[in-house]
Amino acid sequence: MKAVVLSSGGLDSTTCLGIAVDKYGADRVSTILIYYGQRHVKELDCAKMIARYYGVSHYEFDISTVMKFSDSTLLSHSGKKVAQSSYAAQMKQSGTNKVGTYVPFRNGLMLSIAASFADSIYKDDEIELYIGVHKDDAVVSAYADCSESFINAMDSAISIGTYGRIHLIAPFIDNDKKEIVRVGLDLQVPYHLTWSCYAGGEKPCGKCATCIDREKAFAANNVSDPLLVAAPYKNIKI
Repeated sequence: MKAVVLSSGGLDSTTCLGIAVDKYGADRVSTILIYYGQRHVKELDCAKMIARYYGVSHYEFDISTVMKFSDSTLLSHSGKKVAQSSYAAQMKQSGTNKVGTYVPFRNGLMLSIAASFADSIYKDDEIELYIGVHKDDAVVSAYADCSESFINAMDSAISIGTYGRIHLIAPFIDNDKKEIVRVGLDLQVPYHLTWSCYAGGEKPCGKCATCIDREKAFAANNVSDPLLVAAPYKNIKI
């Protein structure tokens, strides 16, 4: 058995990586990062550092041209600003379930690429393909491609399309971010190397929806987010 983790450099996917390495060992795990035109490349740099930290093979792909017609606020070409409020507040203000940071069918596209990639490099193995979607993103329908029904459908399609060799693993589909952090702390996941904020910079903005959720998750576990304690990227040695 081999494992491929869809990595974003963020808290959720890095916890998935911690689970996979703990389960199979670094030599049986690879990470894949997909650049789709994000506003900043900080999360890409974090994903590389995290892969080096764990000693796993790391691969990157650029699909930014696919997203050039999208006006998602997450994309570098978008003229819209990222909302500085929670997902619930954004949906209440807009009167719709979809938030501005939704990127069209992003998870479906990335999972398809990851499945094809995994099927190519691990031709003779069964493979677990990890994605860090969680209940918080789906419960209010902020991201339709994070929902349990979507993940189940993609799991079925990927399994059929790879002759039953690749299985989609979403370990946190029934968990919120607080529980993800709890698992990660037990596994000593290097959260000081992760990045969740939709903005770049030395420290998280603390105002966007993902910053709000992240801070609450650490607080619920009675620990401080390492990104808020110091400037964690200075003088890092891996």
